[in-house]
Amino acid sequence: MSNDNKISNPSPSKDGSSFAEICARRYSRRDVLRVGAAASAAFALGSLSGCSSEQEVSSAELANSNWRSENPYRSAYDFVEIQHGMDEHHHVAPDHQAQVLLRWGDPLFKHAPEFDPTAQTLDSQLQQFGYNNDYIGYVALEPKKGQDARALLCVNHEYPIHGLMFPGFGANDSISAEQVKISQAACGASVVEVNCKDGIWEVNLDSVYNRRITSLDTEMEITGPAAGHSRMRTNADRSGRKVLGTLNNCAGGITPWGTYLTCEENFNYCFGGELPENHPETANHERYNVPLGWMHWDKHDARFDISHEPNEPNRFGWVVEIDPFNPKSKPKKRTALGRFKHEGGENIIATDGRLVIYMGDDQNFEYLYKFISRDPVNLGNPKANRDLLDHGTLYVAKFYDEGYLEWLPIEHSQGPLSAHFDSQADVLIEPRRAADLLGATPMDRPEDVVPNAKTGKVYVMLTNNTKRKTPNVANPRAANVFGHIIEISELDNNHAQTRGYWDMLVKGGDHKNKDHDAYFHPETSENGWFASPDNGAIDPTGRLWVSTDQGPKANLTGTNDGLWSLETEGPLRGMSKMFFRVPMGAEMSGPVFADDGESLFLAVQHPGDIEERPGSARIETASTRWPDFAESMPPRPSVVVVTRKNGGRIG
Repeated sequence: MSNDNKISNPSPSKDGSSFAEICARRYSRRDVLRVGAAASAAFALGSLSGCSSEQEVSSAELANSNWRSENPYRSAYDFVEIQHGMDEHHHVAPDHQAQVLLRWGDPLFKHAPEFDPTAQTLDSQLQQFGYNNDYIGYVALEPKKGQDARALLCVNHEYPIHGLMFPGFGANDSISAEQVKISQAACGASVVEVNCKDGIWEVNLDSVYNRRITSLDTEMEITGPAAGHSRMRTNADRSGRKVLGTLNNCAGGITPWGTYLTCEENFNYCFGGELPENHPETANHERYNVPLGWMHWDKHDARFDISHEPNEPNRFGWVVEIDPFNPKSKPKKRTALGRFKHEGGENIIATDGRLVIYMGDDQNFEYLYKFISRDPVNLGNPKANRDLLDHGTLYVAKFYDEGYLEWLPIEHSQGPLSAHFDSQADVLIEPRRAADLLGATPMDRPEDVVPNAKTGKVYVMLTNNTKRKTPNVANPRAANVFGHIIEISELDNNHAQTRGYWDMLVKGGDHKNKDHDAYFHPETSENGWFASPDNGAIDPTGRLWVSTDQGPKANLTGTNDGLWSLETEGPLRGMSKMFFRVPMGAEMSGPVFADDGESLFLAVQHPGDIEERPGSARIETASTRWPDFAESMPPRPSVVVVTRKNGGRIG
């Protein structure tokens, strides 16, 4: 939902300059000169792209803080770049190999049934890997004898596409009660143990850690300031402290004490029905686009019908904390982190020991947030952090044209909030409205937000916003088709600070096409540019990798989504290279590295879905049958693990 008429843009510069003049000053002074100097030096020394892959950079060299200054024109990435393109297969840099590790429907338990798309049942899906894998969290375990590595993968299952799940599926509103239950069971999350031996990864079906968490019936506890509030109570839960399931789980994070944060994003997809006239939740639901009703779950499950349960949507849109080491533990929805369309829960420990979690609200004109815990992290005793995320302050970002950034506290006592909300619980149920009142900067779909523990920088993925009519300082393009990435430097390199600085790292699109108004390093190849950045990952040596989600906009760029390396330091800053490409209709999600940097896990989501209208894709007309390519199998979202052919660090 566009909020153009609800939110005023930040003030113009104090000296009265136009936005174009501000951009010209900033990018000419800071970036164009810097890149120009790099390009000039490269011209004298030879092509930058020609020298970027000649010699492998060792992990030890990258760990050396002087390496970059001593080798300013040598890329930190060592792989042969692949080409843009659109076809039904996946592609990886030729000096690497990609193994399909987990597919939708694969058994997670020793006695689970094999996947049969024509005979799906609720019982079978509860024992199988879920649908539309998105975020992947990697939690290392101690290897056993004969193993190279052992880990838990914590995987989000975002949303169903019924026409790609059920052969012969008709209209969405004709979905059966059994199909609704299977759909709900396919969403949520999976925790699964994977083992590596002789460089080959496989699922351990005997693991005590394997678990499915669903949208159907996994009981969860609501904690923090909004727990028990009257707006969180329903007919089924008079306490306002218990809820069944988690919905539309997109990105996430792993805490320093090893728990898994899964983030609820487009929960409005699941709700139907209508509120009674003049209902007190009307404005709240309108702001979150409730009900959207794409899933049609409300036809057979009354709790997703807002005419029956008007408060049920308030119980979704939160960050959920899960203990992957205890499959019987009850997940907790941490309301102190606010309710919105959460994209990401990546985190970092501040210099004073407190935890800082960065989060985007993935909708046009919504906001960038961070949460700072009240108490420091106890690394010596993980159990001491059990309720750490129930106490702290949520902040929203305001950008200024001088390259300055301010984090505004979303607290009931702040500014206009006390006049518009009854309590802090009220504020956290509607932080979007609070951010409006505080004058935060409306953004172009802020998705993953990734802090780099090696450098202290923070990278904000802004996917796109074609509805933007008027640029603002941090979102410099009207009708932003291709997205951009902002780099944040917190004051004193302390992530608990409420002030900092920001800069534009890249602007998506073809940088050789003037109509795209893109911005990359000038030596970036014709395959190196990307559009619609979605997720980011920092590898163990501190390098940034970016995955994309163009959706139907891939038809504008002529290339499928994928994964790119992206230089962030020195004269090569802003140079990217294409590493992996997904099959037609798929989105590239969840990049995460094993602790040694020698394995990379990727989520290939919704392969075959090229339809512009959500929910209209069908197995029979899908653009690919990846990864099985069998007439008996639909396209299946899958987790892929990438390794180097001769061993060693990825990229």
